[in-house]
Amino acid sequence: MNIRQLLLDVDKAVARPSLLEIAAALDRCTGVEAVNITVEEIDIETVGMNVSIEGSNMSYEEIAGAIEKTGAVVHSLDEIAVGERIIPRIPRVR
Repeated sequence: MNIRQLLLDVDKAVARPSLLEIAAALDRCTGVEAVNITVEEIDIETVGMNVSIEGSNMSYEEIAGAIEKTGAVVHSLDEIAVGERIIPRIPRVR
């Protein structure tokens, strides 16, 4: 399966790891071409982040393992794009 894009909900402790450590770990993963980390929420002990990753033929298991080795935790896989191209997301009107 050719994973092209992932959006992950990730939490980390306030002190460690740094965003740079997480980004560096992801950058070393096979097939990863781009990483965006956005802090969404900060409380006394944890930082909640959205991690967007793009590339080609990426391994979810390798990526999740790399994040967990830094000391952060993947809470959920919120979006995945698979195939030869990425379909632009069209917001749903309710």
